[in-house]
Amino acid sequence: MRLEGKTAIITGGASGFGAGIARKFAAEGAQVMIVDLNHDGAMGMAEELGAGAFGHVADVSSATAVAQTVQVALQVFGEVDILVNNAGITHLPQAMEDVDEAEFDRVFAVNCKSVYLFARALAPLMKARHQGAILNLASTAGVSPRPRLSWYNASKGWMNTATKAMAVELAPHGVRVNALNPVAGETPLLASFMGEDTPE
Repeated sequence: MRLEGKTAIITGGASGFGAGIARKFAAEGAQVMIVDLNHDGAMGMAEELGAGAFGHVADVSSATAVAQTVQVALQVFGEVDILVNNAGITHLPQAMEDVDEAEFDRVFAVNCKSVYLFARALAPLMKARHQGAILNLASTAGVSPRPRLSWYNASKGWMNTATKAMAVELAPHGVRVNALNPVAGETPLLASFMGEDTPE
């Protein structure tokens, strides 16, 4: 019960790492808001976790949707103690010049802009309370870039730099900011990196 009495927003919380984080947070006593584009996934995860959890559908790359998400969280929780910026997407492995502009824009909107939007909404509230924690899900792709994933790699490198910048700016206000850099996991993004599962 290390998170007893704490509240958390977890983006991309319906599947993959987000779902794992949500389960662990709930097991440790936190109330969690599962934010995802996938309505059935978000509601299903909230139902699985039971009391203290609820699902919310939002596009984390939309300023309007993020503002509304935070407003709902405050109405339900009163305060937000923890933000987990987990939502992320990738482009398929391909030569950097073959990734079209719309796909590039979407990767940076979801992987980067969402972090800015949630910080803009929540950082002032955390600073005012002189407490809070922000956890950003980056990737080893941002530390050791993988061929043919250039723009995804860059978005996760951005996440690591943003985390360091956020951390030094918010530390004097009692707010901690950290990043996790997973290698790979059994998540919906895995097939996008590796292709479909085969014995090979």
